[in-house]
Amino acid sequence: MPAYLVSRFLNALWVLFGVTTLVFFLIHWVPGDPVAVMLGESASAADTEALRHALGLDRPLLEQWAGFLTGALSLDLGSSLYYQQPVFALVFTRLGATLQLSALAFLVALLVALPLGLLAAARKGSHWDSTAMGFSLLGISIPNFWLGPLLVMVFSLGLGWFPVSGRESALSVVLPAITLGTGLAAVLSRMVRSSLLEVLGEDFVRTARAKGLAARQVLVRHAMRNAWLPVLTLLGMQLGALLGGAVVTEMVFNWPGVGALLVESIQRRDYPVVQGCVLMISLSYVVINLLTDLLYVKADPRIRLGQA
Repeated sequence: MPAYLVSRFLNALWVLFGVTTLVFFLIHWVPGDPVAVMLGESASAADTEALRHALGLDRPLLEQWAGFLTGALSLDLGSSLYYQQPVFALVFTRLGATLQLSALAFLVALLVALPLGLLAAARKGSHWDSTAMGFSLLGISIPNFWLGPLLVMVFSLGLGWFPVSGRESALSVVLPAITLGTGLAAVLSRMVRSSLLEVLGEDFVRTARAKGLAARQVLVRHAMRNAWLPVLTLLGMQLGALLGGAVVTEMVFNWPGVGALLVESIQRRDYPVVQGCVLMISLSYVVINLLTDLLYVKADPRIRLGQA
């Protein structure tokens, strides 16, 4: 276990280094000047150069990159060019909103996908199976930037049940969570169905049925426990995406999360904040993938840590 964790930790460091370095150079090569965005087009050349020097943007690019990596090692990601606040504190204040939205969207996906997948596998070829897979296809096909405004028009503007946008009350998270969780539920339900159908043809399932166990016990206690590995893989990937910030959903509902902060910072050419958001997203992916690998061993003891 210690050797495995050390190996994965070193791999994670390489991933974080590669992602942050790539984003650093790409964001600096993209056309646009943060100084021009801050001062406006009417600013004088002297004021522009003075602000560029104060922000350190006149230094060589490699020197700026080395300074960013050195600061990241001590959790000092610099200061925002726009907000004039430490990047770490700025991203951390937005992280709570993203965690709340992601957790509820994940819960919505599980509550919808698991029953649908179980029902579709247990009733293969029936109208229940067709209905569940029809929902899955519909959920995959509908983009968040269309589903979100549709839910707002029906449940906010039409019925008045939920706020239109923002994070003003506990009900504000309902529509964003449904919008974000629907796509995950659609993909997850198909994965649950396909994994269960593979397991239901195994010998141990036929043995359980021959012993006279109820269909529900065979499906939940025996089949589902052995069909978790592909489902865990998908859950790990999707949860990483959710924690990374659902950019489209946060922008549609004006949700003050990391994804919305990332888009705003890209538009303002706020280099330190963009790098901080990407570092947070990358770190969430790495941590969740590590936890998923460890859950593999828990779900199936036949898998060794070195093979996870």
